[in-house]
Amino acid sequence: MNDRRIIIPDDMRLLSERAGYAPAVKVGKTLYCAGQVGRTPELAVIEDPEKQFRAAFENLRQVLAAGGCNFEDVVDMTTYHVDLQRHMPIFRAVKDEVFPRSTCAWTCIGVSELARPGLLVEIKCTAVQR
Repeated sequence: MNDRRIIIPDDMRLLSERAGYAPAVKVGKTLYCAGQVGRTPELAVIEDPEKQFRAAFENLRQVLAAGGCNFEDVVDMTTYHVDLQRHMPIFRAVKDEVFPRSTCAWTCIGVSELARPGLLVEIKCTAVQR
């Protein structure tokens, strides 16, 4: 039996159609989330770094919820950062406020650019539904 399901939150249908990807794939109790960024449902990049980071976590929360998970179910997270050292204090403050501390493996990677100009972070994770 193949229990693989494509997960697309309602607010991400436009993105999924335009970009041709699934925000997440669920296999059994494991949810594989594609990287989430700080953009609006209309795909506009949010310019303010703190607001962009909050939106990225909110977009991730929506993907997790659509797959029957939440932040506490995340077991592995990778974040990709443009200008990592400059924005890390703000990112960490937002993360510590909205995401449970010390509950998953976290890898943080500096990159030169992301999919669209102005994006500062992309958050990718794997969650296991309890």
